[in-house]
Amino acid sequence: FHQLSSQTAVLLNQNQPELTDEKARAVLTKYIQTKQQTPEVVPALASMTDHLGERVSSYSNLKDIPEAAISEIRNDMYLSTTTFKRLDKADALPKMDDSQKKLVKDYRSSLDSFLQYIPNWVKVAVALALGLGTMVGWKRIVVTVGERIGKHHMTYGQGMSAELVAMSTIAAADGLGMPVSTTHVLNSAVAGTMVANKSGLNFNTVKTILSAWVFTLPATICLSGGLYWLFLQFV
Repeated sequence: FHQLSSQTAVLLNQNQPELTDEKARAVLTKYIQTKQQTPEVVPALASMTDHLGERVSSYSNLKDIPEAAISEIRNDMYLSTTTFKRLDKADALPKMDDSQKKLVKDYRSSLDSFLQYIPNWVKVAVALALGLGTMVGWKRIVVTVGERIGKHHMTYGQGMSAELVAMSTIAAADGLGMPVSTTHVLNSAVAGTMVANKSGLNFNTVKTILSAWVFTLPATICLSGGLYWLFLQFV
């Protein structure tokens, strides 16, 4: 990672003055917020890239990085990878040949792999929670989606249409990096088939679903915050 960082920083720097971490962080943050590129953006990205490599290489293993340092490093990596994406999209990166582009791509992949890392215990816990939740509430979910969104039961054709639309929408959102909820997409697709089939919508169920969507966010924020506070008392 250190070698990739150094080489990428050299490609970006092009004899520009080096900036401190604080200055580079401020420049990149402002660029991400305003989307207005200034002459300092690329030098700031180069400085941040070089310093990230130095900081990470000072530890023999990523597990050895202190918690406080991890937070700062991840934040700087996020600033870097987001700036790379913006500059690349605007075709504002310095001109490079194919080998140099590959080098930058490898560096960006390294950043993404660090940022998107999820511990195995988190994956297992989420899978268990989803599996247990579905085991307990599957019947209610199936009945609500298949029989209660519309005034009549959903037909096989409607089910296939809704699933195809949901699949296509989720795949497109994933490709574009847009956060979507599979539940929202599928329920909306089912409602669309009911309207198209002139089956009519059951507005009581629709209102209940919409209410659940509205209150889910604040409720989960409070629950997760409360659980985190509780865990901190024992850890």
